[in-house]
Amino acid sequence: MTLIAPPPQKMTLEGGAFHLSDGHLIAIQQPELLFEAQRARDALAAVGVHWDIALTSQGRIGLSLAAGMDALLTQSYTLSIRPDHISIHGSDPAGVFYGVCTLAQLLKQHGTRLPCLSILDFPEIWRRGVMLDISRDRVPTLATLLELVDLLASWKINELQLYTEHTFAYQAHPLVWQDASPITSEDLLTLNTYCKQRHIDLVPNLNTLGHMERWLKHAPYNPLAEMPQGFPSPWHDDQRLLPASTLNPSDPRSAALVRSLLDELLPHFSSEYVNVGGDEPWELGKGASKAAWEAEPGRVYLDYLKGLHVDVTRRGRRMQFWADIIVKYPALVEELPRDAIAMIWGYEADEPKEEEVKLIVASGLETYMVPGTSTWNSLAGRTDNMIANLNNAARLARQYGSRGYLITEWGDNGHWQPLSAAYAGFLYGASVAWNYEQGQTLDLAEALNLYAFEDASQQMGQIALRMGNLYRHLPLQIGNGTALFYLLQVEDDELNTLWKPAYHTPEMLQALQAIDHSLDEMLDALKSVQVRRDVERVMAESVQVAELLKVAAQRGLHQLGAGRLPSAQEAQRLIDQQRANWLARHRRGGLDDSIQKMRWLFQRAQG
Repeated sequence: MTLIAPPPQKMTLEGGAFHLSDGHLIAIQQPELLFEAQRARDALAAVGVHWDIALTSQGRIGLSLAAGMDALLTQSYTLSIRPDHISIHGSDPAGVFYGVCTLAQLLKQHGTRLPCLSILDFPEIWRRGVMLDISRDRVPTLATLLELVDLLASWKINELQLYTEHTFAYQAHPLVWQDASPITSEDLLTLNTYCKQRHIDLVPNLNTLGHMERWLKHAPYNPLAEMPQGFPSPWHDDQRLLPASTLNPSDPRSAALVRSLLDELLPHFSSEYVNVGGDEPWELGKGASKAAWEAEPGRVYLDYLKGLHVDVTRRGRRMQFWADIIVKYPALVEELPRDAIAMIWGYEADEPKEEEVKLIVASGLETYMVPGTSTWNSLAGRTDNMIANLNNAARLARQYGSRGYLITEWGDNGHWQPLSAAYAGFLYGASVAWNYEQGQTLDLAEALNLYAFEDASQQMGQIALRMGNLYRHLPLQIGNGTALFYLLQVEDDELNTLWKPAYHTPEMLQALQAIDHSLDEMLDALKSVQVRRDVERVMAESVQVAELLKVAAQRGLHQLGAGRLPSAQEAQRLIDQQRANWLARHRRGGLDDSIQKMRWLFQRAQG
């Protein structure tokens, strides 16, 4: 069996094999293909075959690489394996690169005996991206980002966004990032170059309206808030005040602040795009802009967005923006700048919503479909929801001709989930964005074993997907998260708001017992996996997730009179392990904020 992820558009097995041996050449027709040739050379070396690279058409050529096939679409390639030769022809260097990625997967599966075949391949969605949250609260090290870029590039992802609120080291605004261990100017310059070489467009992403609480909590910026003193929580019944999070769009100083951020951030990126955010401005129209909002709902938001568009355009960029606010005011959609790109997001199984897509498309604007990995507020993810969400977004992107598809990995409530929990969503999303029909039939567990974890025991992919479906056992389902996650997070005095007496049923008891038993099985199975990629980190992360979920299940059982709460020593060990796993891939800034959200475990650790 030959498994390629993303699946190619057309593959024909032709019988026979090419038995690889030393002494061949990798021949490139253009010097610009040196990097692609080096990737191929490294993939061959990984199976013990050593071929040199030459700019030639002479000699014993084992692999030929060429770009500029006019008959092919952008990013397309053909790959042909014959008994004595391999050829990859691409429409452009990106197409050649993707052909080499496919060859590397074939080598990983078949070693030195490659099956003879022909592949014609191309993407169905032009821009296939990943967005990584680096603001709540976890900022990856540069090494982690470079490793992730290599992994994503191998799955033919060609866009990366780093969601940024306060975690870039702005020289003009050190107050907001001084404790955040931010991404630096040098980091971005290095990352941008690294991405370009791998045909990934690094797109700047900064929020410019809502989610500004890390700015507005500081005295110099607080006067720019829509509601400087904070706002009543829409998610709690006790009328608690949440910190100010939304800029006042009517205040010229808000626009001036955003312009200063654009001026510092954008020069680090070669992309023609910039994502200015604009989602979830919770206080908008309830404070300083209330009178203007009541006069014409939505107008304040639209005018602010149009002003942002002017600022972005003057800097030679094209604006992307989250579309969740503007779709609530259909009459205003037609007034959006014609070259703006609406990012239509939604993270449940039936999202993004098709009626929102129709509204934006009818206005003539280009779109991205934006699903997610379903890992945040869950630790292990929500496997079935993730697959349905990614499928739905790919279907809509294909049906309505979206320019792009962006797989989001958010960090709500402390970003507790490990990076490895997102691999399934990244790989599956990359597959359905490249080839929707065949991507849906991908053996995701096996693809994860081969290309994410490199697990010779062929277990890790199955364990990850099973752990991500534990939430389905529970009769209590929570949007954008799982009850198990909140069982682990909320303090004792808030537990009854989540775990109501109505949930104290035999069905709930049985479900929690089944989860607890399944986690014991998974922890036992993890002892025998043979992961080769990031083995120490992946194993530590997977065991930690399983143990945390087991504590959550036991806490639920304890509410029903049947579970065991962790001792002070056990709780402290889990907290310490969470710190260690964090620091293995991420910077220290933000760690204390995230760990403090483990309030209930802190209570247990203190006895």
